[in-house]
Amino acid sequence: MTRRALTLALLGALAGCSLAPPLERPAVETPAAWQESLPPIEGQWQTAAPADAEGRGAWWTVFKDPTLNGLVEAATAANQDLAAARARLEQSRALVSNARAARLPRVDFGAGAGGGKPANVGPGLGGGRDLPAYERYSFGVSASYEIDLFGRVRDGVKAAGEDYAAEEALYQSLLLALQADVARSYFLLRQTDAELAELTAATDLRQTSVTLFKAQLAAGDISELELAQAEAELQTTLTEAAGVRRSRAELSHALAVLLGRAPAAFTLEPAPLATQPPAIPAGLPSSLLERRPDIAAAERRLAAANARIGVAKAAFYPLLNLTADAGFASGDLGDLFSWSARTWSLGPLAGALVALPLFDGGRNQANLERAEAALREDTAHYRQTVLRAFGETEDALVGLRTLAEQQTSVAATEAAAARAARIARQRFDAGATGYLGVVDAERQLLAARRQARQIAGARLQASVALVRALGGSW
Repeated sequence: MTRRALTLALLGALAGCSLAPPLERPAVETPAAWQESLPPIEGQWQTAAPADAEGRGAWWTVFKDPTLNGLVEAATAANQDLAAARARLEQSRALVSNARAARLPRVDFGAGAGGGKPANVGPGLGGGRDLPAYERYSFGVSASYEIDLFGRVRDGVKAAGEDYAAEEALYQSLLLALQADVARSYFLLRQTDAELAELTAATDLRQTSVTLFKAQLAAGDISELELAQAEAELQTTLTEAAGVRRSRAELSHALAVLLGRAPAAFTLEPAPLATQPPAIPAGLPSSLLERRPDIAAAERRLAAANARIGVAKAAFYPLLNLTADAGFASGDLGDLFSWSARTWSLGPLAGALVALPLFDGGRNQANLERAEAALREDTAHYRQTVLRAFGETEDALVGLRTLAEQQTSVAATEAAAARAARIARQRFDAGATGYLGVVDAERQLLAARRQARQIAGARLQASVALVRALGGSW
């Protein structure tokens, strides 16, 4: 084999190497099962095989609420934070294309014209000669190509590609968070609608009592105490209703912003809280590492940081550039494209320009240390992201379990309070007791009914939180 063939073979082998260290997923303590578990579930929800690159699915349709479906679709199309994330994703895609361009030769075109008159001072000129002016015209192309000896270009492309994959995963995470925020805001708003319905019914009942008591007071059938108690209870209920209406208005404004609309241009008519929480299987903790888009993003940041270590290491080794120029140059514009005006040149060493750093003041070492520290930082971020995902899932699971227990308990409380209110009203109508007993009983009934609506809304919100914690559905 000739020396040239050996040189080419050696360059090819070097161009296929990479100085980046092997990448391994950081060790994270993964429990075998959730501490807060729910009963086994069959049907209704299908758990997918781990695949973070897949779409999150239209998970909100499991609630079977057409209004919610429309709101989520509108937010996906018009939310400005999501639009900004899409723009960041496009920027990252452009950076990948920019990095890949380094794999190809660069060709530049150049044309120029110039002129001048040299000084008449110098060795052999005598200082008295008048040198003639000159003109120069040039036209040509230049090409350069870096042979990727130690994987600098390839590792740079890999780092840019992993950054793009991380941005894509973060976009999916933001999309899932937006959809979950819309669903939770919607269910909270419907919860306030249910509370307002209970307060409106209580207000009507108390207003009827005040009107009736005024007539009875005028007839001398009751004392002024009963009327004052009824009026006080009416005003208390009106005050509570005003506070709930304020909360509903604020929720409506927040929902409008999520939809990318001005609050003044958005209206959602009150409706009952009729949706039931779906049954959602949590799966195994190990599957969470593949399903959560934020975990996928953290893992891809790790890969990008690892590739940049290879880029930093490559800076210690020679850089090989192939350069060439060809064109025309002449002192007369009319002769610019004549055959005798042709020019060409190759870089030193038969077209190769080798640069090897000898002294850089520690710059390359500092860049390597920074790259290694960035990898350690991203490793810590990855582990923290996993731990946070486990914590959010456990919180959602315990919320669903305890809220189901609370709903059973509050249903019994509501039934007992309704019975007590009915008995208190009967005893008052029979003259066996004062109106204060009726007030206490009806206040307890209203509180139980409001609590029941709050727990129903909280169960729906906890269901949404579990879907988000699990990374959506497929």
